[in-house]
Amino acid sequence: MVRLFFYPIGDSYLLVAVAALVLLGLLAVGPRGGGMTRGRRRVLACLRLGVVILVVLAMLRPTLVRTETRKQAATVVMLVDTSRSMSVPDALGGRKTRYEAMRLALDAARESLDRLAREFEVNVYTFDVETRPADLTGGAVVLPDAPEGRETAIGSALEDVLRYEAGKRLLGVVLASDGAQRAYAPRDLAPQTAAVGLRRLGCPLLTVPLGQSRGLGQARDVAVGQLLVDESVFAKNEMAAGAAIRVDGFANRDLPVRLLFETAPGRMEVVAQETLKPVADGQLLPVEFHYVPEVPGQYKVTLEVPDQSGELVTTNNRMSTFINVLPGGLNVLYLEGSPPRVDTKFLRRALDASPDVNVDYLSFNEKTRPAELDERLRPGRYAVYVLGDIPAQAFTRDQLASLAQAVDRGAGLIMLGGFHTFGPGGYAETPLADVLPIRMSRLDEQRPDEPVRRDMHLAGPNQMQPSRFGADHFALMLSGDRAKNAALWRQLPALEGANRFERRQIKPGALVLAVDQNDQPLLLAQPYGAGRVMGFAGDTTWHWPMRGFDAEHKRFWRQVVLWLARKDELGQGNVWIRLGQRRLEPGGRLEITAGANSPEGDPVADARLEAEVTLPDGTTQKMLLSSRGDHWAGAFGETTAAGDYAVSVHARKGDQSLGLARARFLVFEEDLELDNATADTGGMESLAAMTGGRSIAPEQLPELLDELARQTERLEERIETKRTYWDTWPFFLALVGLLSIEWYLRKRWGLV
Repeated sequence: MVRLFFYPIGDSYLLVAVAALVLLGLLAVGPRGGGMTRGRRRVLACLRLGVVILVVLAMLRPTLVRTETRKQAATVVMLVDTSRSMSVPDALGGRKTRYEAMRLALDAARESLDRLAREFEVNVYTFDVETRPADLTGGAVVLPDAPEGRETAIGSALEDVLRYEAGKRLLGVVLASDGAQRAYAPRDLAPQTAAVGLRRLGCPLLTVPLGQSRGLGQARDVAVGQLLVDESVFAKNEMAAGAAIRVDGFANRDLPVRLLFETAPGRMEVVAQETLKPVADGQLLPVEFHYVPEVPGQYKVTLEVPDQSGELVTTNNRMSTFINVLPGGLNVLYLEGSPPRVDTKFLRRALDASPDVNVDYLSFNEKTRPAELDERLRPGRYAVYVLGDIPAQAFTRDQLASLAQAVDRGAGLIMLGGFHTFGPGGYAETPLADVLPIRMSRLDEQRPDEPVRRDMHLAGPNQMQPSRFGADHFALMLSGDRAKNAALWRQLPALEGANRFERRQIKPGALVLAVDQNDQPLLLAQPYGAGRVMGFAGDTTWHWPMRGFDAEHKRFWRQVVLWLARKDELGQGNVWIRLGQRRLEPGGRLEITAGANSPEGDPVADARLEAEVTLPDGTTQKMLLSSRGDHWAGAFGETTAAGDYAVSVHARKGDQSLGLARARFLVFEEDLELDNATADTGGMESLAAMTGGRSIAPEQLPELLDELARQTERLEERIETKRTYWDTWPFFLALVGLLSIEWYLRKRWGLV
């Protein structure tokens, strides 16, 4: 279609009309002068009229507009899910798998898809962990015989489509899937993120959900989840392992649950078992087992339900982890009176800061004596006993006799200062009288209801410092340098008070390790049988951490416990590893920290650490560690294979080896697609709504494709081609030519 349009200057026809009238009025004023004939006048008038016409046309700016209607190119994309979860038989009333239902829907839509392909470009992709193009011939989509993809990366598949079809006009994206994203990094992009990209392009996502929110194929399943096991346990101490068992389809049936413990490398033995009987589907049944490991080391622990008949998925029937069984000798029992003192909290915190010290704590008096106290005081149960401000009458005589026997057999014992310890606590005529490093009298006893006896206590402040015998003692070495150690002790805050230890009371075999500024004994030590004993007169070391000496406080109490447990005699460093987690999903990233400590627990700052990881197939890979001050850190991400892994760290200082540490972790076997193969139809509807699209049933696919094909009119565009003549060279030359001829004639005829 061709049409003529005028675009007058100033968008005003009135302005053009006025200009035309003025020019016509000037035209009426004919040329005057001698020699003018009527013919000459007519020639000049015609020339001037031509100029006026051209000027008026230029002011009207006439334009020829040619309008054409063209069809825009557009693309329709189909995404078809080929992951394993599509094999779940919960479509069409459980008669077909999701994949079969999808193929039936595509077959029914073949003619509609063929018509759509004649109108637009139609590209089909299959996706699971990757996105791949699929052939489309005569409306038939060529798909794999069975869905075998191990992941469903919906978000990444949509992102792939946006990248593959970049620069094209997308009419719509049709997504046929069960809607549940199941993907590991780096293919775990959230579908919502990709949907936002489609919305920005104005491309609707049209979803075809397949499957049910609870697949019929998952109706019979037993899954072990939430395995809870202490990361570390001391040898000959009880280990607890708990989990929650989810049961579907086995109501009113006996299900055996077993705890397996690694008794030799690669050898798992059943160490505990019980039977569960669920009463309803979907029931979560808690289970807890107890086991006492005997030998220190790192061991694998597995809690499992044997595979049951009819289960589609069995990889979730067991769950494993690793634990550290620490050497015995660092179990500590801390007994305190009731109510406990301020120093109790700080002392417990100092000991708990040591990963190789396990502290059990009891606070009681004669009336609240715990029933398990006899068992706690049994010889061999603990390596070290700490007695706080608790009188002898809080125990039975047999209990104190058991404690004395435990020390005689090798345990350590320290009694802390207080109003009701040592002589004031009534220990003079108890089985502990021979154990403690100070002689006591029954006349020293102070009843709880009596005023404090000042003759039995030292008034503060008491500046604690090593004696000449304790200057080099392991327990009092806050620094490896003797001069710095002495300076540190002078800087520590003074004690508020202490029990009075008279020199004449100290037993011949006891050593005075620490005194106050008046040379009054504060810390005594002596052997007893195979054990070691300390008597500490103070009870206010909590001032040390409160005044900025937290590290010194922790070190002092740690070394006291190590000395009592004879751990000072090891004379070697300690290389340690801490794993961020013991269980990883395939492809997960393991963070580790490692370091080397001296026997006193100080980091070896100039140590050099080397690490390697042993994979399930027995091969090894180097692991890069970087120094982070007092420790080293690194990460390992080559965990695609399921199985047991081991991290080994070797520490050196110059040419000297400081030791080797080894820690184990596992990458669990997981059937990501079938462990929980429920469909997410609600998620599919939500994604479609985010982009302005909609969700349809599989049988509505032909109708949807026909609707897309009818959008031809909406995609037509009108193209206008404009052509003007008033602003061209011929028009300009015509105007100039007329004016030039008119001037030339007037010149020739003598009018100018």
